[in-house]
Amino acid sequence: MNWLSLDRLLSEAHPGRPVTPDMDQASLRQQALSLAAVLQARGIQRIALYLEDAGELAIALLAAWRAGVQVLLPADAQAQTRQRLGAQCDLWLDSLAELNMADTSALPAAQLDLDRCRLTLCTSGSSGEPKLIDKSLRQLANEVEALEQLWGANLGAATILGSVAAQHIYGLLFRVLWPLCAGRPFLRRAQPFPEDLQRKSLASGTDFVWVASPALLKRMGDNLDWPALSRVRQVFSSGGALPSEAAQLLQKQLGQWPTEIYGSSETGGVAWRQGGEPWQPFAGVELELNAAGALRIASPYLPAGHVEQSMDAAELQADGRFILRGRLDRIIKLEEKRISLPMLEQALLGHDWVADARLGVVQEGRASLGALVALSPAGLHALRNQGRRHLTETLRRHLAGHCETIALPRRWRLLAQLPYNSQGKLPQAEVEALLAAPRPTQVEPLSSVEQDGEWLLELNVPLDLAHFSGHFPQTPVLPGVVQIDWAQQLARRLIEELPPRFCGMEMLKFQQLVRPGDRLQLTLRFDAARGKLYFAYRNGEAACSSGRILLGAAQ
Repeated sequence: MNWLSLDRLLSEAHPGRPVTPDMDQASLRQQALSLAAVLQARGIQRIALYLEDAGELAIALLAAWRAGVQVLLPADAQAQTRQRLGAQCDLWLDSLAELNMADTSALPAAQLDLDRCRLTLCTSGSSGEPKLIDKSLRQLANEVEALEQLWGANLGAATILGSVAAQHIYGLLFRVLWPLCAGRPFLRRAQPFPEDLQRKSLASGTDFVWVASPALLKRMGDNLDWPALSRVRQVFSSGGALPSEAAQLLQKQLGQWPTEIYGSSETGGVAWRQGGEPWQPFAGVELELNAAGALRIASPYLPAGHVEQSMDAAELQADGRFILRGRLDRIIKLEEKRISLPMLEQALLGHDWVADARLGVVQEGRASLGALVALSPAGLHALRNQGRRHLTETLRRHLAGHCETIALPRRWRLLAQLPYNSQGKLPQAEVEALLAAPRPTQVEPLSSVEQDGEWLLELNVPLDLAHFSGHFPQTPVLPGVVQIDWAQQLARRLIEELPPRFCGMEMLKFQQLVRPGDRLQLTLRFDAARGKLYFAYRNGEAACSSGRILLGAAQ
């Protein structure tokens, strides 16, 4: 591949050199220089970019750097994020369509200054508190050049597809900046689901590379067309620990181990590994341990002379590789007892009923531990046929062999999967907020479609629904009164003309039990002339319940 360094992306034009399937480097360069002129004309000094289109993000980044504008990459586009960062930027940009570049002459081509061009990344960190991390273009350039030297020959001219957002360091480097320099095309949009990633991979018509998170790779199942996906040149994973089962599945189906990347927004990439081997530091990365056994990192991807102190405990080996031993900031004290949350999570993962787990502290009266548990298929079977109490007591007994009694979770929240974000992260603050929240009583539709006056909704019955308690202890069943209430509450969200007063029921039928984790289809139709709301729940082909809810005007 003909390498084009980051600082030369706007100084040279290379027509035909791919950037995205519908844009070449010459077009990217021209659009970036035009946008740079707009930013300069408007006097923009600091810009926040939240662009889900990676091609537009590349244009905006280069434009800002050419115009001497400081770039801020927010982690999300929530209202509170916009408000919090509003004072730190002159412009928040969600789409290039917001700016008119047609009436402004482009700035002349020029080489970018690796030290003056700056980028600020935003990350929630393990505590959930936002952090701003400043980077120079030189640090980013050092990293993409190291990636190319290590894996460029294997990737060749493959198309880059990703499931992760380019707003964060991993997605930015692997999905945008590295392929820009190497001349490899990248897809504009992230593909957050395995089926979407497969469809786009096969549609590329070329060899391809996956830039993924553990959260996505854990959901890769046998329903994908694995033989057709054999043109994948390499699978990258970063953002958290990749379970060995997921790595083994990819090795079995694709004939290659995924390449795991260890690093952070602060440090950039630190090390890589395949197949569960010890971590291999990237070239130029120097490691040592502090007195507590946590990694200290010096790197070409950090400011010159800076050493980053991590909270990751590690064991350094004689050959320079290392083994991670969990985070020291997730070792807590309960009644003067030191408890390692990662160790207990690993112990939970050793039970057949657990697919994933995270622990946190519950602060209600006396502090105690709580557990978020994503159930495996065997765990779901146990919940449905033996009940919640039996399941949680069994998991407590399993943990009792690994810890003192005080470390046994007193609160359990059962989920189909843990709510990782697009980067495969689950901040500790969110874990503890979920543990503090009451068990759910309502259901959120996965989808809702209206046709000819009838609504069709897809629902997943929560595993940990509060209504299952006591109904029944060993065989949890969704009460009929809850099904009626859900139908009425969901209808009120969708049907504006629904009268406010409940007047009674007609033609109630309960034909099949509804259980934790069931996927239901709910149909709703309102007969305004008769004041009747018709509802029917189905589980696939089987009818579960149906009836008519009588509604009337307020008295």
